[in-house]
Amino acid sequence: MPRFVILRHESSHATHFDFMLEASEVLKTWALPQPPRSGIETECTALADHRRAYLDYEGPISGDRGAVTRWDYGEYTIERQTATQWVLDLAGEKLVGTVTLHSSTEYPNKWCFRFVERPDS
Repeated sequence: MPRFVILRHESSHATHFDFMLEASEVLKTWALPQPPRSGIETECTALADHRRAYLDYEGPISGDRGAVTRWDYGEYTIERQTATQWVLDLAGEKLVGTVTLHSSTEYPNKWCFRFVERPDS
């Protein structure tokens, strides 16, 4: 199964959380303004693909871009995927449930992220 990671990214500008999905040789990545909470939809930004090394990496980022620490990690399955929507089942250390990501048709880099905890977790 493919893996995911959520990294707390602290920099001199601000702190955000990088939600990363293993997709072949890259990590599809979205920047979240805060950590996921069940039932809360939040706007996020699609970022450029990242290297798979970030699945296991914690520490400083080159170019004086701050540092990352792992907030959660685990595996995921894709329930549905289109160009503008991803529905995922997460099995993480903290997050167990469904993530829905959907993009704005007007602003393709702007997405909404919603996590719903599985009731039996």
